[in-house]
Amino acid sequence: MAEVKIARTETPKYEVAPLFAPDFFRTNVFGMNPFSLARKLGDEMDRAFGKAAEPAVWRPVVEVRRDKDKLLVHAELPGLRKENVKVTVTGDLLEIEGERKFETEEKHNGYFHSERNYGKFYRGIPLPEGANAGMAAAEFTDGVLEVRIPVPDVKPPTMEIPVGATHAGETLPKVEVKH
Repeated sequence: MAEVKIARTETPKYEVAPLFAPDFFRTNVFGMNPFSLARKLGDEMDRAFGKAAEPAVWRPVVEVRRDKDKLLVHAELPGLRKENVKVTVTGDLLEIEGERKFETEEKHNGYFHSERNYGKFYRGIPLPEGANAGMAAAEFTDGVLEVRIPVPDVKPPTMEIPVGATHAGETLPKVEVKH
């Protein structure tokens, strides 16, 4: 299995724009055709998340799960090589990004067919509190990226809520939190 290097950076690479431009609310959204409104809303969402100028966006399948004392990230990246995948940790965010380039040509009895498929992807996965990015490991095999990050097994506090009857105007008893 090939190993992928995980680097730690301190500043995020991507900034998120404000969700809606002020002029979106200046239009009469109640008098608009619903299809125009949906298109305008979609354009605003694309602009807010920086996708307006990227026609070839690729979103690979990523599965994130926690298994006892580690966070497991499984990303399906068919057609990619290890050199085209970058895995970093920025603050409390695991970032997986890459680019695929796929070109084919077929020639049969006077028939010519060619296809080109390009696409960049970026996935940001929030890390749980206490994740040890310094001990993270990543492997890339047959188009599948596996990232393992140790995390402490922290159980949420248990609260006991007393059950009782109250009358109008009475206050409820205080709830005690046990750790």
